[in-house]
Amino acid sequence: MAADQFGLVTTGQLLAAGFDGAAITLRVAAGRLHRLHRGVYAVGHPAVSREGRWLAAVLACGEGAVLSHRDAAALWALLPPGPGPVHVTVSGQGGRGLRRGIRLHRSRTLAVTAVTRHRGIPVTRPARTIADLRRHLQPPELRRAIRQAEVLGLALGEEAETDRTRSELEWRFLRLCRRHGLPRPEVNVRVGPFLVDFLWRPQRLIIEVDGYRYHRGRQAFEDDRARDLELRRLGHEVVRLTQRQIGEGEEEVVSAMRALVSHSTDA
Repeated sequence: MAADQFGLVTTGQLLAAGFDGAAITLRVAAGRLHRLHRGVYAVGHPAVSREGRWLAAVLACGEGAVLSHRDAAALWALLPPGPGPVHVTVSGQGGRGLRRGIRLHRSRTLAVTAVTRHRGIPVTRPARTIADLRRHLQPPELRRAIRQAEVLGLALGEEAETDRTRSELEWRFLRLCRRHGLPRPEVNVRVGPFLVDFLWRPQRLIIEVDGYRYHRGRQAFEDDRARDLELRRLGHEVVRLTQRQIGEGEEEVVSAMRALVSHSTDA
């Protein structure tokens, strides 16, 4: 039984196999069973593989529990494993109480079709895993997970769609637009020979967000101005926003954006 479960057994499985409470206690005292979580034991020695640690957390959370979030992504080989507690999701308000070393999520939307078993471990399917990660990962890491799923041929459905941002700063600006109800721009699209950060096509308005790391220095300064001049020649208004403006001047940026979009629309 343990060989099929990465060296693990549960109290329920031991009782079903004919052990009673005293027999279990005796084997724990003798070092033949090692308690990992309440009701979950490693057989023979306490060291278990990463997969064993994941399965132990799932078993400890009761019927219907599944590996999820970053740990599900690691099991599917979408991302490297992360530090900290194991993420487990249970449906609705089910599942057992808190366990040390486990981050328990309770979900009212965890459908039967969103879970499966992979390598013997109950886990959220890749599409649900990506959906969960959207609320916890920064855009570059999320895009990396999506790309890896595509490489592996894993079905993602609508979750394969990304916001097309290429940097943390672009993601923050797009989030700012969403939060304040600004018209959604096209993201990282071509205008003439250039790939621009954000484009409001009907208004012919381009916003470029400039992080200091990639836009410092004389050559970058000259290149940016030459680029802006050509975009204006093509009939577009170009506005550049800095990392500090987006991070610390949100009200001013939003006010300016409303005026720019409105002005461009009227024109």
